[in-house]
Parts: sequence; structure tokens; C-alpha cells
Amino acid sequence: MKQLIINLRRGKLVQKIYRAAFSVTSKLPKNNKLIIFESFHGKQYSDSPRAIFEYIKENHPEYQLYWAADRRHLSIFEEKGLPHVKRLSLKWIFLMARAKYWVINARLPLWIKKPKRTVYLQTWHGTPLKKLGVDIEDVQMPGTDTEKYKQNFVFEAGKWDYLVSPNRYSTDIFKRAFQFRKDVLETGYPRNDYLINHNNLEEIQSLKNQLGIPTDKKVILYAPTWRDNQFYEKGKYKFNLELDLQRLKNEFGNTHTILLRMHYLVAENLDLNGYEDFVIDFSKHEDIRELYLISDILITDYSSVFFDYANLKRPILFFVYDLEDYRDNLRGFYLDFEKEAPGPLVRTTEEIVKEIKIVEENGFQPNQSFNKFYEEFCYLEDGNAAKRVVEPVFNKLTK
Repeated sequence: MKQLIINLRRGKLVQKIYRAAFSVTSKLPKNNKLIIFESFHGKQYSDSPRAIFEYIKENHPEYQLYWAADRRHLSIFEEKGLPHVKRLSLKWIFLMARAKYWVINARLPLWIKKPKRTVYLQTWHGTPLKKLGVDIEDVQMPGTDTEKYKQNFVFEAGKWDYLVSPNRYSTDIFKRAFQFRKDVLETGYPRNDYLINHNNLEEIQSLKNQLGIPTDKKVILYAPTWRDNQFYEKGKYKFNLELDLQRLKNEFGNTHTILLRMHYLVAENLDLNGYEDFVIDFSKHEDIRELYLISDILITDYSSVFFDYANLKRPILFFVYDLEDYRDNLRGFYLDFEKEAPGPLVRTTEEIVKEIKIVEENGFQPNQSFNKFYEEFCYLEDGNAAKRVVEPVFNKLTK
């Protein structure tokens, strides 16, 4: 207990020092050509910040672009030769304070005060299926309670100048759940430009070769989300792999490869001994967009990944073994998930096997339900979302 108190006091002291340093550097002159990008707290080079970065780099090379990189994930940025700065370092504070623009897809630490002349573009990181922000009735995450969580969320959202939305459905939810009163950019998600612009056999085969995926096998992508009430500590969540890998290997080991992609908050190191020639863990891969592109079928649960994957018009299975608990006791859904999901809901590995065999035997043709879903959620995704975001926000880049 004594050590816990010492650590808490030490943490508060560090926050005070950071806050003071940020306050002082915020008074320095702005660098109008400096843009800071961050994806999933500096853990990835991915998502809509990556798409916007790539668009600006190609079309406006005169601007200074930096990535905020978590110290444990610096190699991602180093290996690609990306301009980056260690997140929460003194240099990071200096660059954040002087940058004209921030492009970020998740929340920042609460102690960061946005300078008056900084433009904060929040891209967010998913189309909402599960309840968000103030819409969550009972928060079960560690290190907070329901009232505190909602207050902190609204406080953070108050710093945003622009918020990217993939469709009208999301716009309405974001405004309410985040209590957001400024400009919503209903443009489609920039991250999905890649799926639209690179969906061809040549690039898919090339990606498989780069990633070491057999080109003569079909690919199943399993990408589940995290459970709010299953955790080790704040920011580190447990995950039980409910798939029967042996059953799947018996059926599809000669014809398919399974790619696992855990949520970035999941801390598990999954034991895949005995399945190395059938299952590959891509949880630490920099960007899920490449995994979407090379996959023939997606298995997920309540993750928003299916909204993006639907752009490819490929089959989606929903492995929802804990549906009632997740829906009724954890988050709750905005959609009537059981009626509107663009694919079958299954609860066992046996049902997964059955559905995959149906696709293998009959091929996949989007049915009326899938097409209705596509028209409601994917109608803006035409490969030009990044451009539609950049034009109104980075006005000095487009003049």
C-alpha cells in the first residue's frame, strides 16, 4: 500500500511537470507547416491518420510531418524511415505545442491543454456499433467509474476542432455521445481509401508474398474486439480464444490460412503451439488494412472492423458466443445487431465450419440484407475521403 501511494504521488508530480512544460512551450510561435500525427496512442502507423499523412506527403511535400511514437513501438517508425518523435518526451512536448495541426484517432492524456491556435483533427477509429461516450450506461473499465469516464470523455472532445465521420448514422451518434458541438466532416473514413484504390489481384498477391502468406491458400481473418470487464489492469485486457483451432485445422488446414488480429488493447500472448502452419498472429502488424485486403472472409464479433470490411463485398461471419452478456451487461448496441448484421451470427466453431463450407460450395453473392447495410454505411467510400478531409481543414495546403 505504501509503495502504491508513492507511485501515485510520483505520477501526479510527473503530470504537473509535463503540464507546466506544455503550458510554457504553448506560448512559443506556431509553426504553420508542422503537423503531428498519432494513431492508437503512438502504437501504430495506421488508420485514418496514416491515410491523411500519405495524402499530404504526396500532394504537399513542403510540410513537416511527424508521428508521435510510443517508446515501446519506435521500431515500427524507424524501420519505415518515418519522421517521428518519442511520445511524452520533451521534444514531443515542444513539437506538439508548436504544431499548427494535430491529427489523432484516439484520446490524448487529459492533462494536455490544446493551445489556442492549434487545429485538432480527431479522426476517431471506428463506426459505432457498441455504445460510446456518454451513451454508455454502466462503465466497467478499470481505473474509472461511469460519471468520471463520461466527464473525461466530454472534456477531451471539447478540445477537438474537427471530427471525421464515415456516414450520417455515425454523425448523429458522435454528436450526442461525445457532446460534440463543432465541425463534423461527413466524408467517409480516409483509412478506407486504401481498400477502394488497391483492391486488385496483383496487389493482393504481392501483399501475400511480402507478409509470408501462402498464395495458394485462402485467408480467414479473425479480428475480435475487447471486453470491458475482462482486464489485468487499465489499458491491458484479457482475451479468451474461444475458437476450436484443431477443429478448424481438421477442416481447412490444407486449403486455408487463419490470420489472428487482436484489438490493440488486448494484452494476451496467444499460445499457438502446434498450429504454426495454419494460424499466424498478426496482432502486432502495423495496419489492419492490408489484412482486410488479402482476406477472403472475415470472422469478427462486436468490433467495428466489419463496417470497413464490408467495402470489399466479401463474406463476414459474426462469432458471438457471449452475445447476451455483451449486449445486455457491457456496452449495448446502437443497431438491432441480430437483424442488421451483414452476415450470419454463429456461436460455436461447428457453426463457423458450416458457414465457411457454404461459401466455399456456393461462392459469395451479397444478399438483400448485405446490400442494404452497404448502402447505409459504405455509401461515401469512393477512395477520396482523405482529400475531402484535407481540403476544409488544412486550408493553407489547398490554397
